Amino acid sequence: MISYSTPEYKIEDGISIINNTPLKIFGDHNLQNLNAAMLVCKELGVKENNFYKQIKSFSGASNRLELITQTNNSAIYKDFAHSPSKLKATINAVKSQFQNRQLVACMELHTFSSLNAKFLQQYSGCMDESDIAIVFFSKEEILHKGLTPITEEQIKSSFNKENLLVFSDCEKLKIHLQSINLENKNLLMMSSGNFNKLDLNEI
Repeated sequence: MISYSTPEYKIEDGISIINNTPLKIFGDHNLQNLNAAMLVCKELGVKENNFYKQIKSFSGASNRLELITQTNNSAIYKDFAHSPSKLKATINAVKSQFQNRQLVACMELHTFSSLNAKFLQQYSGCMDESDIAIVFFSKEEILHKGLTPITEEQIKSSFNKENLLVFSDCEKLKIHLQSINLENKNLLMMSSGNFNKLDLNEI
């Protein structure tokens, strides 16, 4: 059994650097996985410097802080995060990586548990670090899953986030996201679903 943890790293201009190697991935979870992969490769006889030489081109797993597009001062990411703890960790990762940018965090309530009125309370405070917080849910999805309907008021109360925006209409969400000036901002889209087939490339 070999234990692993978050390796020592530094952040320069939004880029994580380990062993003088600039990476395309970031966030504690990704860096912990990288450390684990390095230790496995080391056991297989791969030299550490060769590992880092190759890993610098790795852009990460699909839907895990996946970069959709970027400019010099903004970026759009998508992530599979949907549980309260994962939302908090992913938001923290992006805020820590880009401390000079505001964060627009948008998540979709999609799973059976997240669309349950009793479970909603678990989301309290999980989006506090975002500068603009948005929650989307589909009323049709609730009916499809045979769940008791929830309201925008219940969601706002449960998340306990000042100025939280709640949308249940995908088209209105799309229009709102497109209206946001992303200058010096990052947009983080989080869901285990697809925001009712919202095309992030259009955003």
